[in-house]
Amino acid sequence: MAVAIVLGALSGIVGFLPLFGSLQLAKRATKTSNLGHMGSLLLGVLVSFLLLFATAFACILLARDFALPFALAEVLALIVVAIGFGVMRLVRK
Repeated sequence: MAVAIVLGALSGIVGFLPLFGSLQLAKRATKTSNLGHMGSLLLGVLVSFLLLFATAFACILLARDFALPFALAEVLALIVVAIGFGVMRLVRK
């Protein structure tokens, strides 16, 4: 079960990368761009959710017994990384 928790936490951390990338992309968006500021952020959220659901679904298919610890670790890791990122940005300002 510890392996499932560690893999879920790693998956949650990797699930934050599309959000971070879309934030960087949103900074470069111009007012006349087709994608725009909010469009790139929504695209990052969509990719992040797809990544999280795909890894959770893969865990369900491969090891159904460890799906709950994997999914909980995945979500908690994503939340902790997102809160940590927000706090670090707030402290830097």
